[in-house]
Amino acid sequence: MFGEYSVNDNQAESADDDPPPGSRTPGNLPPEPASFVGRERELRVLGDLLRERRLITLTGVGGVGKSRLALRAVADPRQSRPDGVWWVELSPLRDPALLTATVAHAVGLADHSPRPLDEELCAWMADQRLLLVLDTCEHLVAACRHLVGELLQSAPGLTVLITSREPLGSPTEEVVEVRPLPCEGPDSDALALFRARALAATPQAAAVFTDPVRTALAAEVCRRLDGIPLALELAGARLRLWTLEQTAERIGERFDMLSGARAALPTRHQTMRTTIGWSHELCEPLERLLWARLSVFTGDFDVAAARAVCAGGPLPAARVERVLAGLAAKSVVLRTDERGAGARYRMLDTIREYGQDWLGELGETRLVSDRHAHWYAALCQAADRGWLGPGQVDWYRRITAEHAQLRTALEHLLTADPTAALEMAGALWFHWFACGHVHEGRGFLERALRAAPPTGAAYNQAQWALGLTLLLQGDMDTAGRIAGECTRGAARLADPERELRAAYLQAVAVLMPGDPVRALGLAGPRARAGHGGRTSGPGWLLCKLATGYALCDQGRFEEAADEARALREACAELGERWLRAYADYILAVAALGLGDHGEAARHVRAMLSGKRLLGDRFGIALGLDVLAAAVAGLGDGELAARLLGTGHAWWRTVGRPQMGGSPSLTALRDRGERQARAAIGDAAYETAFLGGAATSTG
Repeated sequence: MFGEYSVNDNQAESADDDPPPGSRTPGNLPPEPASFVGRERELRVLGDLLRERRLITLTGVGGVGKSRLALRAVADPRQSRPDGVWWVELSPLRDPALLTATVAHAVGLADHSPRPLDEELCAWMADQRLLLVLDTCEHLVAACRHLVGELLQSAPGLTVLITSREPLGSPTEEVVEVRPLPCEGPDSDALALFRARALAATPQAAAVFTDPVRTALAAEVCRRLDGIPLALELAGARLRLWTLEQTAERIGERFDMLSGARAALPTRHQTMRTTIGWSHELCEPLERLLWARLSVFTGDFDVAAARAVCAGGPLPAARVERVLAGLAAKSVVLRTDERGAGARYRMLDTIREYGQDWLGELGETRLVSDRHAHWYAALCQAADRGWLGPGQVDWYRRITAEHAQLRTALEHLLTADPTAALEMAGALWFHWFACGHVHEGRGFLERALRAAPPTGAAYNQAQWALGLTLLLQGDMDTAGRIAGECTRGAARLADPERELRAAYLQAVAVLMPGDPVRALGLAGPRARAGHGGRTSGPGWLLCKLATGYALCDQGRFEEAADEARALREACAELGERWLRAYADYILAVAALGLGDHGEAARHVRAMLSGKRLLGDRFGIALGLDVLAAAVAGLGDGELAARLLGTGHAWWRTVGRPQMGGSPSLTALRDRGERQARAAIGDAAYETAFLGGAATSTG
């Protein structure tokens, strides 16, 4: 009935393996870049600090390599932690109010409780021993200082590493300034990085570094660039088009032109800004235009988005990809190729900031921001249409990859086009409801509903989506009230699908507190027939799901199994996996009720096998409790206890064990525990339970 997607989509139990999901080493470190050079002393210092201090901040000018140094340091196996090393990229985040949600989701806490999320995150981390990296915090210093302070106070086993252009200003903070690479001598780190980037740009650059005279000139270029890694990479990439001598001459000309224009800036800031300006001037006119327009993207993006958002005027859509390739060759944008996702691009913050300045100079900030927002709004509408179909997993991955862009688009539309914001927030119901973004979704939906006119299909859809988030947070009364409003709105619209969705909302709002009779009256076969509508639509299928649960709660297990089999068949015809797995869950619960523990185990293993694709934390937690009950009924008390322990660990990641104490779910779990204890005794049960509870959910 409920579900949530995790970034780790392959950690559910397989159909054939009893050990529960989450056995891999926890963590989410991004891949290391290939061009890391030097920093041996800094790595030694940072390694010692990470073992001795709890809050370390790496500071330094933009482009100096703070993030790369942090990544290399925490990737060292000696820095591993029992509960993982977790990386949180904050560069795309603009709203400080979303900081806690961003951190929580990155570390695997998809909290669905009604408590403030910062309190829940502190409670969840209280007994964790982990290393948390908050990368690029300078635009969120106050919010980061507050959250980190709360976390460190609550979690004695937590270590936090920050990268920021300025310190947090926390009293316990150890500040480490990241300086540019050494430039002196023929074997300097700066020259090594320049050489690596030049050779990556063109193999012909090798001749430069076999000639002592030209090597000395390359070293002079490195000194002129103050050893700043990003500046060295931009200059090294130029050797693809120019000789070393041309590069040195033009860098010199650019720096000579500075002549105090930015004298108020520190020298390294001047160097970085001047180098980016030099790179900008050397781009072709269309490359400069695309650079400016690409600055509206937060996080990474694909070619289709770049084409839709940035084409126009002198830059036709057909040329965008070629111009983008030119910017990638000049290191203005970075390209990555991800399996299943194709090529994606991103800009470093320092370069994006320069582009934003030029976009303002061109007078196109609002125009391009509108294009960006409406492109991603249209993407969400397409995802909504494809959600209950064979492309479900692909849409989940696509929308997850675009999360940063979706936030940016919604923030823009809330002020620029509230109606479009309402449509977009409502279309993302599956993202909020099924992908672990309940707090964030509720916030966006409430803001959109306040900003837009309270009529029409989009308003009704957004209300329903808000009701789903309320269900997951356990606010059944408010969810029921919202469902009533959705029902009346759907009647005015004469829309059976919306009536069915509202009926599902009302049914679950009374089912979870323990009223299956009323739930069946709202969502059962007679009620569905009264509404009409498509039997393959989300509303109809969700009502069948609620019906199966309600019948199980009434002890009508054979009827529940019939309803679940019909639901499973309908989902199989659609190519849908999420609801189908919950149909397997109902079949498992019904089999338990009929006393067939082997059949129950078979069905729940099928459910958990599906969750390997979907990463559904709620589904995994629900399934583990049912599998434990089935295994206990088969007489294996030790495995049942271990499964219950692992289920407990997964429930912690959603913040509401057994959906906040739902009577039927609690009773099922308690029965499994009683049988397991009776089979092996209390002492053996506790040992096995604790072993399962220690399983990683990362």
